[in-house]
Amino acid sequence: MVDLTKTQRDVLETDGHLLVTGEPGSGKTTIAILKAAQLSRRLRPAQSILFLSFARPTVSRVLEAIDEEKEISTEDKSRIEVNTYHSFFWRLLKTHGYLVGLPRRLMLLTPQTEAIALSTIRSKYKPDSKLSETERTEKQRRVSTELTRLAEQEGRICFDMFAFYTGKLLHASNKVRRLVTAAFPVIILDEFQDTTADQWHIVKALGSGSTLIALADPEQRIYEFAGSEAKRLQQFKDTFHPTVLDLKSDNHRSKGTEIGSFANEVLRGNYSQNSYSGIQLVGYEPNENQAFAALRARTIQARARRLKSGSRNWTVAVLVPTKRMTQRVSDSFHERIGNMPPLNHMAAVDMDAPILAAEVVFYLLQQTPGMEGYEGCVDLVCAFYRGKNGDEPSKSNLVDADRVRAAFDRCAEKAAAGQPLPAKSVFHALRETVDATRALVFKGDPVADWLAVRGVLERSACPRLRDVAEESRNIRLLERGMALRQELSQDWRTHGAYRNALSITRRAFVREHFAMANRPERGLIVMNMHKAKGKQFDEVIIFEGWPLRAGRKIVSNPNRIVRNNEERSDLSQERQNFRVSITRARIQTTILTPKGDPCVLLVPKKA
Repeated sequence: MVDLTKTQRDVLETDGHLLVTGEPGSGKTTIAILKAAQLSRRLRPAQSILFLSFARPTVSRVLEAIDEEKEISTEDKSRIEVNTYHSFFWRLLKTHGYLVGLPRRLMLLTPQTEAIALSTIRSKYKPDSKLSETERTEKQRRVSTELTRLAEQEGRICFDMFAFYTGKLLHASNKVRRLVTAAFPVIILDEFQDTTADQWHIVKALGSGSTLIALADPEQRIYEFAGSEAKRLQQFKDTFHPTVLDLKSDNHRSKGTEIGSFANEVLRGNYSQNSYSGIQLVGYEPNENQAFAALRARTIQARARRLKSGSRNWTVAVLVPTKRMTQRVSDSFHERIGNMPPLNHMAAVDMDAPILAAEVVFYLLQQTPGMEGYEGCVDLVCAFYRGKNGDEPSKSNLVDADRVRAAFDRCAEKAAAGQPLPAKSVFHALRETVDATRALVFKGDPVADWLAVRGVLERSACPRLRDVAEESRNIRLLERGMALRQELSQDWRTHGAYRNALSITRRAFVREHFAMANRPERGLIVMNMHKAKGKQFDEVIIFEGWPLRAGRKIVSNPNRIVRNNEERSDLSQERQNFRVSITRARIQTTILTPKGDPCVLLVPKKA
């Protein structure tokens, strides 16, 4: 029998709308799963309990927890549907989106293709941090207008538009809303404090016919930049008048440590103790070599502790403040230093550039002949440079894309007229590389053939194709799953060639966006702090950057938990984000900060 607290038992015994609050590790997810199992016994045929969460890894963890819960029968488990908000919204829009002006046939505008589609608009502006409020508003208006056009005219809809159109649909169509609430009479809303205005609009519609159970930690709201608001919990109370049950500081995740106590004191900026069990504060020498050496040493120690514990499914997460630092740490771990081998790890790096690079490699597997093959490769290389930097396109990359396109167009025009090609053109090196991939004799083994094409690109005289090859290394073909390899192998068996390699792979990446059965994260993992939301690990190492100095003066301070490590009057978002990262650990959190300029959040507030 699960050992429940009194408040957790109250959750099980209370009917109607519920708002369950509590700190990280207080058991919100556990009791929600038990509540779902309890309510599933009251369902009619074809009904399910819907458990919605923001991220696929969180969904995977919930699915794993349900599967491991011995007190829930197989039948009860089968009536609990766990899904992401995006996947749930997409399912509704694909079926009923035409009712709110969307085309009958919808396609997902992936983050990579969205970046390409918006690159021209975004390239006209400086980074968001350097924009005035007027410029930021103008940029957002232009981006929103283009995304609306793509959705309503071309049927290409991005993730950020899902909630808007789903809310519009559920409020416009009583029939669709009743179908949804009849299928899911109880809906559990995970991380409710992070819902945006569009998502709240949807919740109001669902609550008209379904019982809602909202799980929230008011101090864990770290997505204000994406539209979450402090008033959301009060809006839920005012609209649905739920029973509010607070699990308070119950700690089931890091029981026996003071991790939760330390994390709560981070919020206040006042520290009552010199040390806390389960917390290690480590100062490192503020230069690149010693910083990464200190990180590697602490990581190896953490890994050794987990191996010594005897657990087969141990996890150690290195959490960093920025996407750029994620890549730098991953690159550092890949290096062999002296007699120390590389550290085997998984890195949650941005996938815009790797996916676009992979598309070039997969297209070249098709060995398309003639000018069509050259143009197809040029199109994908141009897309790679337009989209590789996501929502902050580089002007130099856009210039590169335009230059490659213009060079191809000029050469194609000359060839069509029977004239000699220009003697000097950036297209020649690309053309020669495409010819070299056409000369390859494939084996019908997708992995071996992929590596053969990538090898040609790595040796190419075209620097752009060498860039493509380097980025494509971040795509682990073998980790795309058996389905992709089987489809590529079937394509080979059917045609004696990879005739549809690009389209097969694009479908596989889209499927992955909505996949619910992700393999649980194990071993050593590197990711930025925001990506750790909703996850838990045996040990966490938080590593931030160091100041760059000229003489004794700090000239820049990149990759810090607080931007530039500057004390400001309101650091509530940074404190909440830091707290979330600290509380991801079950056993120990280690914080690495530079000597001489420690993280301002670790410096006690002045009285």
